[in-house]
Amino acid sequence: MKKAIYRNIAIVSALFVVTFAIMLITNYFQVRQSAPLQTEIVESLKELNIQNSGNTELQEQIRQLDLMARKAYFVSMDHLMTGVYILLGMLLVFLISARMYFANYRNIPSKDLDPIDEWAIKTQARKYVGFAAAGVAALALLFVVMSTPFLVNNSVANGNEQTEETVATNEVAEAVPEAITTYKSETPVTEVTEEASVVEDEIAPETKAEEPTEKEPVATAETTEVAKKAEPEAKPTTPTVAVNTVNSNAFRGNNSSGLSAAKNVPAKWDLAAGTNIAWKKPIPMKGKNSPVVNGNKVFFTGADQTSRVLYCYDLTSGEALWSMKAANIPGSPAQVPKTTDDTGLAAPTVATNGKQVCAIFGTGDLICTDMNGKQLWAKNLGVPDNHYGYASSLITYMNLLIVQWDNQNDSKIIALDLASGDEKWTTTRKERITWSSPIIAQVHSKPQLVLMGNPAIAAYNPENGEQLWRVECLSGEVGASACSSNGIIYGASEYATLSAINGTDGSIVWQASDFLPEVSSPVATKTNVYVATSYGVVASYDAQTGELEKEQELDGEFYSSPIIAEGKIYLFNTDGTMHIFSADKDFELLDSFETGERTYATPAFTNGRIVVRTDESIYCVTTD
Repeated sequence: MKKAIYRNIAIVSALFVVTFAIMLITNYFQVRQSAPLQTEIVESLKELNIQNSGNTELQEQIRQLDLMARKAYFVSMDHLMTGVYILLGMLLVFLISARMYFANYRNIPSKDLDPIDEWAIKTQARKYVGFAAAGVAALALLFVVMSTPFLVNNSVANGNEQTEETVATNEVAEAVPEAITTYKSETPVTEVTEEASVVEDEIAPETKAEEPTEKEPVATAETTEVAKKAEPEAKPTTPTVAVNTVNSNAFRGNNSSGLSAAKNVPAKWDLAAGTNIAWKKPIPMKGKNSPVVNGNKVFFTGADQTSRVLYCYDLTSGEALWSMKAANIPGSPAQVPKTTDDTGLAAPTVATNGKQVCAIFGTGDLICTDMNGKQLWAKNLGVPDNHYGYASSLITYMNLLIVQWDNQNDSKIIALDLASGDEKWTTTRKERITWSSPIIAQVHSKPQLVLMGNPAIAAYNPENGEQLWRVECLSGEVGASACSSNGIIYGASEYATLSAINGTDGSIVWQASDFLPEVSSPVATKTNVYVATSYGVVASYDAQTGELEKEQELDGEFYSSPIIAEGKIYLFNTDGTMHIFSADKDFELLDSFETGERTYATPAFTNGRIVVRTDESIYCVTTD
């Protein structure tokens, strides 16, 4: 009786193995010959959307098309992996049942046998059966591996490009103790505590501004030519004396929190007329990264197929001070990796602590200079395995530079010594490709390094990389960064939820799914969490309960992340329209005005000034 059962199971499982193998092999030829929505078609739709910015019906149709393309990609990948698991599982069942069926056969019995059983009992024949089953499964798995590149390429062609803000537009924020983040410059200045009064959040004391001297070099010998090309009229000159002590040291400000302590912040400007514009310069090379401000210096990067460059401009005048090219780095790839136009090779935002400034590029090249442009160290972390392009921004903690390195098959956090580039610790992650950026959150006065990923939000001890907690609540392509307030961590992505997590133990406080961000990172106060979507809705949630309090439906899409300063929320849409809201329960739209240039990056705030990077230029808004 048992023999009959084992035999029947073996026959059924063999049929399953053959069936699924045929399905997976057929899938290869289908995806190989499929004609996905081409990039040029997507670009045409984008242009049509721009030309008909007021046509909400058209915008919704384009958005639905994009959502369907994204969903189709993930469904295809899920189905493919499910088929692989079923195939392997049934192969295992077949081998076990066949083994059990033939377990008692050592020699061919003397009695008469059924011809089929006699053939099956023979040792050599049994081996052939096993080899054949394993061969069919192996062939199917080979075609699965061959199918994956086509699915990835089709996904890119379907317009699933992420911008740097999309993905790299994810930077961190919140308080760190004064002993951790305050650095002494050569010329002491008055210490300023980062404290956004309207936000009611304690923000770390600012890095003290380094005051330039007459001996400060204007450009390094290695990069003078690049700087001249970037700004022809720029001449070697002593930088203007620092005008501020409130810095914006990383993506979305200090600790990537989205909160700024800047005072006297401009609330209106006209780029075309030059009203309240201190200066405007064309960008030397393309890049989706956001500007960073420390003291009287503005940092940003640019890249193309031949060069990757870190730039430093004067905050007051906009003059090019120096530039540093990422070159002659051991391990740097001879051929740059393929990226989408919306990501490129200069998507991550730089980070500084007031002593060193570091930049990373889509090639995996990482460079670090002092504040005067002298290279301290450089290294290559490996070529990112990322179908859009690497976009996670850098962040500093004490004397460490922290890199979120989430790739297809190699995800980890790396902490490097800022002065030497030596590796201090590395922690392996379970997450898949991520375009988000790390933040530093304060939980009961203790700093936590918080990273988004697929499928989890996780917190680590920034001093040694120890994982503190991990919550699986995300899915899809994670581009937005987390935010935090009052010990609660907030994280969200499209096709998932907005989750509020207790930073003490990693428990979920509440979840909501009314409006979710794709690229733009949320920002939080003690009372509210604000989320901007890629389809033009900006929403306010109650920070304690998760209840949706109010939404603002606006034209355009949001990739730039909101920044809170002086009780107001500043937010660019991709068309370059600036929206200003009240950062309170009322969440009123205070003003909206067009700047005339498409904007994906998140602006940097300092006392009396805002530095904005667009697709075409970098400019400084002032109240002077």
